[in-house]
Amino acid sequence: MTREEAEDILTRAGQGPDEGFPLFEAALACAAHDDPSRDTAPAEALAAEAIERLRRRLETESPEEAIAEALAGDLRLTGDVLTYDHPDNADVIAIAHRRKGLPVALGVFYLHAAHAVGLEVHGVDFPGHFLLRIETDEGPLALDPFSEGRVVLPSELSRRALRTGLMPDVAARLELLMAPISDRAVLIRLQNNIFARAQQAKDWVRAERSALRRALLNPNDHRPWLDVAAAREGQGALAGALQALSRAQVLDGGAAMAARAARERMRLRLN
Repeated sequence: MTREEAEDILTRAGQGPDEGFPLFEAALACAAHDDPSRDTAPAEALAAEAIERLRRRLETESPEEAIAEALAGDLRLTGDVLTYDHPDNADVIAIAHRRKGLPVALGVFYLHAAHAVGLEVHGVDFPGHFLLRIETDEGPLALDPFSEGRVVLPSELSRRALRTGLMPDVAARLELLMAPISDRAVLIRLQNNIFARAQQAKDWVRAERSALRRALLNPNDHRPWLDVAAAREGQGALAGALQALSRAQVLDGGAAMAARAARERMRLRLN
């Protein structure tokens, strides 16, 4: 898949509705956009096998057991504890080879398989750690794809929330903290993660690509263009940074103070 083909896929996904959002196809396009030299077939094969394994396990197991056993037990997908910040952990093509990654990147495979077999599973933008929410006959359960898909009990969810710095009364409100998010938001969270790591490493080229992908996935949001501008400024591409800031201002109705301030700063540097 070329970078241009990947951008076409992301553009179509971004312009489409949240319902039926092509999560795995878009995630694969994101990975190919980052490095088009790689073969996407192993990741596609893993995703297809996940569907088949899950379908078979559902014949004899409960949904929460089946999804954990299929994805973590059969396919050995798990969290990367030792090298958590490795860039490959956020890349579905690399995960197909390594079988380990970040919670949200692993969650892409879980969600893709679950949707294909008719399970009601959603991503959760839980504080500090992406989780999955699966609807069962007994009510919703939290699953952790980083910890081999195991069920996370409400008491542990509250403890996790407290560790992120939330006040006790907020950490106890699990109905809010466990609210489902769209598949689009799942993939955007993954791209945010890539941007933050690339920015920290001062890998401005990779940071720009990840911000551009977010702009394609959510074309009405001005914030990705602010990150595009920051990444271009980091590369010394000030004219391109100004273009990105102008795009952010247009999308934000001209009210983006940060964009205006940054644009003026770069104009002074250009002059």
